Amino acid sequence: MAVATADNKAPSPRQLQSVRATLRSPRRLKTEALAGLVVALALIPEAIAFSVIAGVDPRIGLFASFTMAVTISFVGGRPAMISAATGAVALVIAPLMRSHGLDHLIAAVILAGVFQILLAVAGVTRLMRFIPRSVMVGFVNALAILVFMAQLPELVGVPWLVYPLVAAGLVIVVGLPRITTAVPSPLVAIVVLTVIAVVAGLDVPTVNDKGQLPESLPSFFLPNVPLTWETFQVIAPFSLSMALVGLLESLMTAKLVDDITDTRSNKTRESWGQGVANIITGFLGGMGGCAVIGQTMINVKGSGARSRVSTFLAGVFLLVLVVVLGDVVGLIPMAALVAVMIFVSAITFEWHSIAPRTLRRMPKSETAVMLITVGVVVATHNLAIGVGVGVLAAMAMFARRVAHFVTVERTVLGINGENVATYTVDGELFFASSNDLYMQFDYALDAEPEISRVVVDLHASHLWDASTIAVLDAVTEKYRRHGREVELLGLNSASVQMRERLAGKLNGGGS
Repeated sequence: MAVATADNKAPSPRQLQSVRATLRSPRRLKTEALAGLVVALALIPEAIAFSVIAGVDPRIGLFASFTMAVTISFVGGRPAMISAATGAVALVIAPLMRSHGLDHLIAAVILAGVFQILLAVAGVTRLMRFIPRSVMVGFVNALAILVFMAQLPELVGVPWLVYPLVAAGLVIVVGLPRITTAVPSPLVAIVVLTVIAVVAGLDVPTVNDKGQLPESLPSFFLPNVPLTWETFQVIAPFSLSMALVGLLESLMTAKLVDDITDTRSNKTRESWGQGVANIITGFLGGMGGCAVIGQTMINVKGSGARSRVSTFLAGVFLLVLVVVLGDVVGLIPMAALVAVMIFVSAITFEWHSIAPRTLRRMPKSETAVMLITVGVVVATHNLAIGVGVGVLAAMAMFARRVAHFVTVERTVLGINGENVATYTVDGELFFASSNDLYMQFDYALDAEPEISRVVVDLHASHLWDASTIAVLDAVTEKYRRHGREVELLGLNSASVQMRERLAGKLNGGGS
């Protein structure tokens, strides 16, 4: 799909993101437009389903998907990424809707946008570097599983004709790219299956069965809530949860798209862009949202889109489809959309992560972290909890692994007629590794008359925290009780400064 430039060279991944270059290239513009159309079609049943989860009218979710996609196409930091109403956000705000109603929910969406802007200003995106690759893989695999699981209700208790339609849809989306990529295969599948269902008069579930589509444009909505501290106390916990979950899903999805497109995105801009999009969405009566990995994969991986044009058109097409062409869209069989989403889940899942060859080579701790992340996300349907648990598991396993890298070797050297017991410490000393350090010294043997001095050589180590200083204090104190003074050698400047600041003041140790 690459377009030749003036010097007959294919455009770079960065050039493919250019809106100006896309608008000047009929081929690229066609790709972006068709991708946006496919995404819009896939967003309709998803937005309606998420509205049901949140307990709001389907129009609230559809309007949110429209405003999120259009707004983020201008203010976001990741070209071609799709933002809309999502299940993660719906789960967070559903309890507020049940307890206080729509006005409080919209107020919470607006406040969540404010929180996201503040988090962006505070530099929350820098925390992304602390998310290990194993957690990222677990996040992607969990979302792929959730996308697939979301299709299962459409395959249970339905007419038998649904199954051959889904199978035919899968054949089209998988097989058509082997013949031609002129038109996105998901769009062809949707059109073909809709024509078959309408012409043959098949009695199968359609988009109309999911809920009533809106018949008018979204309008300005000012939530009718008292501007008091009590109101803030009610909505703030939900707003903060929505802000964190939305940012986490958006930044993780952006990182995934970065890898697929071999380009870098502005995560800080994406963070405050999500906030701006949620504020605008709230004032237009939408339920808010964040990046959606399923539709993003349709856009980027399934349809080849790379620029903001596809994101913008996805929102515009969505509004046109539900407001102007609602009667036509309502005829689309759910089987067609189910086939597309099953395909999306398959191409999203990192299959190599569970391949036998990978499992044999990968450290068991890395695989365990990936599986823990997948399990928690799937069990809770909450990305923030799953990724948080995954990061904590990775930290614990890393600390355990590094702790075993510390070695202590004792030698007795004759120096100037004295026998000096020298302990050479090799490794990074922090809370996990230094706790065992106290037991690595032979205090009684070093108290024998033939030993004159005790030296601890720390040239090959570094002191990282107060726990290590406390352990060294305990070691020197125990030797003092045995009548021996300990000489610490080889501390680097940072370790010396930490020890001078904390030594003797922690009242801790290993005894």
